[in-house]
Amino acid sequence: MPSYTYVARDSGSGREIRNSIEASTEQAAIAALLNRNLLVVSIQEKVGKRGKTQGGSVPLQDLVVFTRQLATMIDAGLAMVQCLQALAEQTQNKVMRDVIKDVCSRIEGGDSFSEALQKHPKVFNRLYCSMVGAGEKGGLLAEILARLATYLENAARLRRKVKSAVMYPTVVTFVALAITVFLLVKVVPVFGEIYSGFGAALPAPTQVLINISEFIRGWFLVIMGALVAIVWGWLYFIKTPPGRAFWDDKRIKMPIFGVIAHKICLARFARTLASLIRAGVPILEVLAIVQNTVGNVMMERAVKTAASDIEKGESISAALGKHTIFPTMIIRMVTAGEQTGKIDSMLERVADFLDEEIETTLSGLTSLIEPLLIVFLGVTVGGIAICMFLPIFKMSDIINPPR
Repeated sequence: MPSYTYVARDSGSGREIRNSIEASTEQAAIAALLNRNLLVVSIQEKVGKRGKTQGGSVPLQDLVVFTRQLATMIDAGLAMVQCLQALAEQTQNKVMRDVIKDVCSRIEGGDSFSEALQKHPKVFNRLYCSMVGAGEKGGLLAEILARLATYLENAARLRRKVKSAVMYPTVVTFVALAITVFLLVKVVPVFGEIYSGFGAALPAPTQVLINISEFIRGWFLVIMGALVAIVWGWLYFIKTPPGRAFWDDKRIKMPIFGVIAHKICLARFARTLASLIRAGVPILEVLAIVQNTVGNVMMERAVKTAASDIEKGESISAALGKHTIFPTMIIRMVTAGEQTGKIDSMLERVADFLDEEIETTLSGLTSLIEPLLIVFLGVTVGGIAICMFLPIFKMSDIINPPR
């Protein structure tokens, strides 16, 4: 609930009072102060209590649940304020609860639902606010919220698929590296000390491994510092405009993983475009929103150029067809949609098709990566073990070298 700082005078003593009070609106705060026999001199809402939340953004799943429940309640005929109050009471996420309460108080103060949502850009992005605004203007808010919930659910499902596909190889690779470092730093030196007493030349693989172990132990802090600096430098670089453009251009050209990244961006582009067109948002505003949601700089530039061409009178398919980042299949589907007047349905089908292709590719890739990672782990650990025990297999040659 918003908090207000006020300056008031006691009606009996005339003493000036400076304090704060919580109320749903400014009028409610003034009424509460009048009931205390206080004459309000000035009152102002506290900065940071309205339009901001403690944690900023909220998990996508919480936003999906909020949108779906709100659509259901509005469709049932409940008033917006009543819906928001009920959702605020049952929401477990504190940030989301504070956001809903603030949106509710703004609506009570006279703002529209979309205007209230725009005060929380970290929770409700431009796509969300534009679709809600279009729903309010067209009198189809419940239907638009249901479509928006479906859109968010599809996005969340795809994100979970990608995360689950990446998680396993990441964990196995990390474990393999940790085991390798442990063996080189703790185990190999013990064998090195034992073999150093033989006074004879060790097999080449064993000697190379001991040399690597000594190098890592002697320069361990420097190596770790260099790795941290490289990782930090790379992460910082790809956050800069030139770095992001470089990485977005290269990653969609990578074998296998680049194909998946490209399809993810295309699916997001098609589904967002379809949802906004179906909601009745003007096409130029649609492209401006899509430009900021595709997640790839190269595609953002293509959409921006296409929007300029469309503004000059070209069709959507002709404007997009100038850019090779959009495959022929999407251009043909958009062309068919323009001819039949069902471009949103065509784009929705494209997005569903791409999602299925992404899931199929990820499933096949996961099935292929699992045995490869197991082989990698076995070869790494087994290779170190063999190199360490190789002198034992050739003990007679080491102790009694041939003349």
